[in-house]
Amino acid sequence: MTQSTTHTPRVDDRDWTKLTFGEQVKMLEVEGYLVLPNVLTDEKITQLREEVSDIETRGTDYSEKQRGGIGSLAFRGGNITRLIANPPTISFLERLFGDELVVMSYAYARSEPGHPGISLHTDGQPWGSQIFGYEGSVPVLVRVLNYLEDLTLEVSPFRVVPRSHLSMHADGNPYLRYESHPDEVMVPVKAGSAVLINHRVFHGNFPNNGEYAREMLAIAYRPAWGGPIHDVEQWPNDEVETLPDDIKPYFKDKNSHKGDFHGGNKPVGMKSEAPGIDYDRWEIT
Repeated sequence: MTQSTTHTPRVDDRDWTKLTFGEQVKMLEVEGYLVLPNVLTDEKITQLREEVSDIETRGTDYSEKQRGGIGSLAFRGGNITRLIANPPTISFLERLFGDELVVMSYAYARSEPGHPGISLHTDGQPWGSQIFGYEGSVPVLVRVLNYLEDLTLEVSPFRVVPRSHLSMHADGNPYLRYESHPDEVMVPVKAGSAVLINHRVFHGNFPNNGEYAREMLAIAYRPAWGGPIHDVEQWPNDEVETLPDDIKPYFKDKNSHKGDFHGGNKPVGMKSEAPGIDYDRWEIT
């Protein structure tokens, strides 16, 4: 059954190439989402399409037309593994976080024609959940959705409720899900681009009423300082050791923290500058 709405979503089809770095940060911090255009070349898109064609999938509990990959993608090798260290994405995230990156998950998803749409939900849940485990409890995480086909208005465009992650109201409870929302936005995206989402924003995708499947590789990154509230299963060491040397650094301890529970009011060595929280950080070019 195709998901219905009682409103016409606004379409965000701005020219994403025009944003400065500060404007990109503002989009993620305030609106909750961002498109990084052209992070994949046409050649790379073709190669990835070929590689994902071998991924075994299963349907979701609500539709066989929405399918997810089975097994770990990170260690498949080839361009799928190399995507983890995709330079345009990594350079942006390292500058955004100002910290080392930790990969928390890697997934493949396909929305086939007839897919009814993914309900509005969050990926960040402060006490974990059955769906996301305790990985959802990390305080900061950006999920990078790498698209291998054009998301048109008919082919499962991204959907998001901007600023929903900022709400203190009970309606903003991250464990809730919504069929639709009057303020949701439809985001068409060109193949080879990536949508980055603040994991606390309400988002999903619209139905696929087109003639081809929407394929996506989603990689979740967090800053090294912000680990989960409870230990999660680590990446298998033997498989991490098989990764290329430039990929291994992103497979750090999934449970790492950089916080001091017993810290005092006047710790030694406090700084008087912190550019990452500057009032004018959104004006950086």
